[in-house]
Amino acid sequence: MKKSTIWAIAAGMGLCFLVLLYLEAGYLEDIVNMRRQQFDQSVNRSLFMVARGVEVDETRQAFEETLNSDSLAKADEYLRLLTDTLNDTLPELNHRGVNDGVRTLANSHRSGENKQALRTREELKRMYRGRKDLLNTVVYNILYQNNDKPLVERINFSQLDRHLTTALQNNGIDLEFHYNVTLSDGREIFRCSDYVEPTTTVYHRKLFPNDNPAQSGEINVHFPDMHKYIFASVRFVVPAIIFTFILLVTFCFTVYTIFRQKRLNEIKNDFINNMTHEFKTPISTISLAAQMLSDPSVTKSESMMKHVLGIINDETKRLRFQVEKILQMSMFERNGDAYKRVELEMNSVIGDVVNTFRLKVESTGGKIIPKLDADDTIVFGDQMHLTNVIFNLLDNAVKYKSPERDLELQVATHNSSGRLVIEISDNGIGIKRENLKKIFEKFYRVHTGKRHDVKGFGLGLAYVKNVVDFHKGTIHADSELGKGTRFIISLPLIGNE
Repeated sequence: MKKSTIWAIAAGMGLCFLVLLYLEAGYLEDIVNMRRQQFDQSVNRSLFMVARGVEVDETRQAFEETLNSDSLAKADEYLRLLTDTLNDTLPELNHRGVNDGVRTLANSHRSGENKQALRTREELKRMYRGRKDLLNTVVYNILYQNNDKPLVERINFSQLDRHLTTALQNNGIDLEFHYNVTLSDGREIFRCSDYVEPTTTVYHRKLFPNDNPAQSGEINVHFPDMHKYIFASVRFVVPAIIFTFILLVTFCFTVYTIFRQKRLNEIKNDFINNMTHEFKTPISTISLAAQMLSDPSVTKSESMMKHVLGIINDETKRLRFQVEKILQMSMFERNGDAYKRVELEMNSVIGDVVNTFRLKVESTGGKIIPKLDADDTIVFGDQMHLTNVIFNLLDNAVKYKSPERDLELQVATHNSSGRLVIEISDNGIGIKRENLKKIFEKFYRVHTGKRHDVKGFGLGLAYVKNVVDFHKGTIHADSELGKGTRFIISLPLIGNE
């Protein structure tokens, strides 16, 4: 499948997941807002009931106090006089009640049967006017007396607490709440026994809103667990969002795996092609040399035999070296016990490699400059593999030398913070910045433009990284395209592992 097709499918699926997450998040927000509005309405309705209940309590108490005073005696006197009058004039009214009596009197008036009934009706009107004046006096006294009382005396706070609890429960709110009562100017006159300062929305409701503002007040209620209550009612949506997010992450990982597998497949094909080229040349050379030795028409002098045998020996070594690289990587990944570590004096090891490699560098017209200035160079490591590390880095410098100038290689050592630092720098073609972080990956080979003379498996630097990591060291590269590359290895000295 083409990479563009994979990207198109991935983009489409990713967009679908993102839209789904957006819709679910919007749905959750709408439900939360709706639940919050319902909660607000329930609280406000409860507070309205509480404020109304407080007013009713005060009015009932005021009527009881007023009727227990002289006004009650006056009311009884009026009621007694009314009863006596009705008993004298219309005995039947005792059985039908005042309303029926009035209706009977009206009927008698219409029929013209009894003139005494007219006098009785006038008496009832006079008594009604007196009763009305009495009631007006009672109501006036209640309103006047209440306005004179301070708010703290007008409210029964224990009854207020019961009103508030009952109203909230009747509206479906069974949450811990805290409240206080304040005057119109904001001064607090009461708070519940377990009152805590509000951290959530505070709901307000005026008490006695129709009275003089100086005599009115406000009840303030808040719910510490309000947010938990609201989100608890919509928690069923949260798992859906979480599972959708997990699916999105899984999908992204799947796409990443597909691209990684595609990349590994490309690396594998590249490895096979490189291996074919690397093995083809020595095999062909060995095969040609063997044909010469077996051809009876070819004169087999001693010098010719020595030359042909030398070619076979060199090409065999070349094949063995390439096979060793592959086997080494496989061995290191399976078993780290393949290392045989001893105390090594690294300046000596590096010096031997430089002397061995000098001829190869000078044969290209270049030069190699050792600067082994480290004073403490004893490390605990495997001599063969650390030697191969230095050899591979020097060999890379020769492979990727600049065609425009002679190669100049420098190998240096110094100490830093209880470690041995080895620097190998060259003036070769360099490496692009985006390729630096990949050069230590197995099978990875930096593209060299139009140059096709450099072969390999892409295992050299991966092998170097594995060896350095096993010795608890670090390695990184600095490079500038067209100017050269520097590899920096840091190994712990004995006693600092």
